[in-house]
Amino acid sequence: MASQDAYTTTLARLSLLQSNRAITSLFETPTATAQAASGGGGGGGDLNALAIPEMLAWLARAGYTPQSLAASGLRCVHVAGTKGKGSVSAFVASILAQYSSSPEHISTTGAGSRRVGLYTSPHVLSVRERIVLSGGGGGGAMISRDKFGQYINEIWERFTQAAREEAQRKGAEVPEAELAGPGTKPFYFRFLTITALHAFVREGVRDAVVECGIGGEYDATNVLPREAVTAAVVTQLGVDHVGMLGDTVEKIAWHKAGVFKGGVKAFTRRLPAGQEGVMEVLRARAREKGAELVEVGDEEVERWGGVNGAKLQGPFQKYNMALAVYAAREHLLRTGVKLEGRFGTDDWSLSDVPPWFVQGLKEAALRGRCEVFVDADGIEWHADGAHTDDSLARVGRWFADRAAEDGVRVLVFNQQERDPAPLLRALLAGTQGDRQPSFSHAVFTRNEEHKPAEGEARETCVQTTAQETMREVDPATETVVYDAVQPAVEHVRHMAAQARKDCKTCKVLVTGSFHLVGAVLKTIEQVEY
Repeated sequence: MASQDAYTTTLARLSLLQSNRAITSLFETPTATAQAASGGGGGGGDLNALAIPEMLAWLARAGYTPQSLAASGLRCVHVAGTKGKGSVSAFVASILAQYSSSPEHISTTGAGSRRVGLYTSPHVLSVRERIVLSGGGGGGAMISRDKFGQYINEIWERFTQAAREEAQRKGAEVPEAELAGPGTKPFYFRFLTITALHAFVREGVRDAVVECGIGGEYDATNVLPREAVTAAVVTQLGVDHVGMLGDTVEKIAWHKAGVFKGGVKAFTRRLPAGQEGVMEVLRARAREKGAELVEVGDEEVERWGGVNGAKLQGPFQKYNMALAVYAAREHLLRTGVKLEGRFGTDDWSLSDVPPWFVQGLKEAALRGRCEVFVDADGIEWHADGAHTDDSLARVGRWFADRAAEDGVRVLVFNQQERDPAPLLRALLAGTQGDRQPSFSHAVFTRNEEHKPAEGEARETCVQTTAQETMREVDPATETVVYDAVQPAVEHVRHMAAQARKDCKTCKVLVTGSFHLVGAVLKTIEQVEY
């Protein structure tokens, strides 16, 4: 068992790395725009265009190449998209984990469990959530502290040694502290991506699901070579990260389709009339890359209806489930698995999915994505880190369908980096539908867990803006603003206690930010991660 001190040291090392936010901010400043337009930006041309060459260089310093990853036997389903990519990734990984204990696997191979790896982002409570390992027979678990620390430190030392050797070749005298520090390491997401791939290789993972961070064409995960990719998925698209990906869905679709590989099937939802421009971009990108684009129609998904009783809830999940079924089936076929019955033929449909696929869909889970639980006080919490207009509207509809009209319905909301007003309006539009507004109370809070230290002031203008928006949309909703999550949660508990006295239920929706969701869950669970 790794000591707490060793694990703390590992987290401290990660905290020194440049954050994703520091990188994305490069695309939001006039200086960066001017540099890119003039051929500047730290190397010339489009900042995005530097990403893959840089990532390949970091991969080499860690002792890997795309070809060596393929040679290790690692085979991946690669998932991109704006919304639903985390859910699709979790569904696929859960299905693949179920496969090793299925009757088909036991009867046809006589083999033991296949190791399944899952790499997702962002995390909600612990960075270890990003790397999941499964030995079969059900959903996996986030990587242990022991293994996480081991693999983080192995990759850290490889980068340090590569910097040391480079300094020696150049005859440069570089202090050891500088060689061993964060300056010789890639930024956070790249480091974790390489660590995840390293962990998969070291753990003997043959079946993996890899979720893109941002985009696809220039995403750090796109160093995966064609030989190591069995299927690609592009989930629902929307406008997000416009500085890096563009300000239209068509431009964003171009980036997401960067995960397409020659000779590999790519799966996406066929969009309805009015969005043909997006579909044409995806089709053109598939032709360009030599991929076969499989468009899953809504008619088939509606007839199937999805799987009831899944941990990842919401009426929209059936579309994510369908993409996961297509991708998992293709992965198994590409890795030599013979599927039984009609499901193994070209004439299969979603209604033919075997029981172990269904079980995989039911057991898939991700923290902070359509998560529902009841705490010790009987409060029913609903948590989802949605932070775009479309995703918040869908989460609003999901909560409205679950919230009793005669109970206390509480919104806990924040979005610290974007204008909260349009996001909150999208959420409220989703909750209302043909009914009355779904929230009797709204709590707007910053993401920090604890109250500020004595004498410290925290700005709450963003939360006040959200409060004013709520009052405009629904003046009947009681609102309050807090500068920390702990007092906000205590306020919810106070309202829930009063509801119990009035013989009413209390249902709470926490949304708008993964940072907020993580802080609320930590406050409720009181568990050290």
